[in-house]
Amino acid sequence: MKSKINLRSAAIGVFIAAIVGSTMQPATAGQYEFRKAVPGSGKGITIGLIGLDDAIGFGKDVHDSIEREAKKAGAKLIFCDSKLDAAKALNCAKTFKLKKVQGYLNFQPVASASASICKAGPKVPVIAIDIEQDPCQKAFMGADNSFAGEVTGKALGNYFKKTFNCQFDSFISLEDYGVGVVNAARMGGYRTGFESVCGKIGDKLIQIDAGRLEPALAKMKDALTTLPNAKKIAVVAINDEGIQGAFAAAKAIGRDGDIYAGSQGAAASAHCDIAKNKNWIGATAYFPERYGEIGVPYLLDLIKGKQVPFQLKIKHVAVNADNVFKLFPASKAKCA
Repeated sequence: MKSKINLRSAAIGVFIAAIVGSTMQPATAGQYEFRKAVPGSGKGITIGLIGLDDAIGFGKDVHDSIEREAKKAGAKLIFCDSKLDAAKALNCAKTFKLKKVQGYLNFQPVASASASICKAGPKVPVIAIDIEQDPCQKAFMGADNSFAGEVTGKALGNYFKKTFNCQFDSFISLEDYGVGVVNAARMGGYRTGFESVCGKIGDKLIQIDAGRLEPALAKMKDALTTLPNAKKIAVVAINDEGIQGAFAAAKAIGRDGDIYAGSQGAAASAHCDIAKNKNWIGATAYFPERYGEIGVPYLLDLIKGKQVPFQLKIKHVAVNADNVFKLFPASKAKCA
């Protein structure tokens, strides 16, 4: 019987139950090159950004990149941080309406609240970032979630095949139910990739709603206590933070050598861990520090009435200790 721990993250709150049963379909396919903003292309235009949470490395990287490209384009950017809270995001949308924002990017994480947020905001072009924002999104930019999951899932499978002949005690999946179909696609992609190498995971799967550092830190300890004799545990998370929390939890009880992990994002905050932790097998790069090079120019196009592809997906790259500093050379000195 599949083991499933349905503990709820406090940050997501009451919206989770509604989204688990959602029938929304994720945007798929299409991977686009980064495209720097053209100087002067945003002159006289005011755009907005509803942020994920600037306390999270990935969210801060996305914010900084959008701010940089907006400045380059000559556009005025109004930033409002959702702090992972749908009520705050709704107030952001109301603020955008008052300030006559002409288009905005939305990275708020509670997919089930998107309709209310759309209704509260101005009737202007919206680009969703990584999480569906129906019904007002004119384009969806960010991760190609299923493929991104498969990239690291397969890398983890290859490691277990080479090292343990595909023998493993458990497969722990640190998820974020609040983001709805994004979670299903990304975490399902991990399993598809891993199973393509090592066969069915079956009843060794443990799913935990703990996609951020703090809930992963707390809940991973609980999970490991239920597996006292396990020495070969695969762990995947919806982002880098979940894996950072998992390793911190395992280390606290002397079991960091028992887990072998893969993550999503490869954000700057994880580069040192990926390079130095031999049990962090790999990650899928999303390049959040370059999200503005898609979000800003395409949003400006929409504001000017131009046609924009709906699916604006990142070209993902597999990251590990061997190539992390080749892909992100600026991090090498910080990790010395």
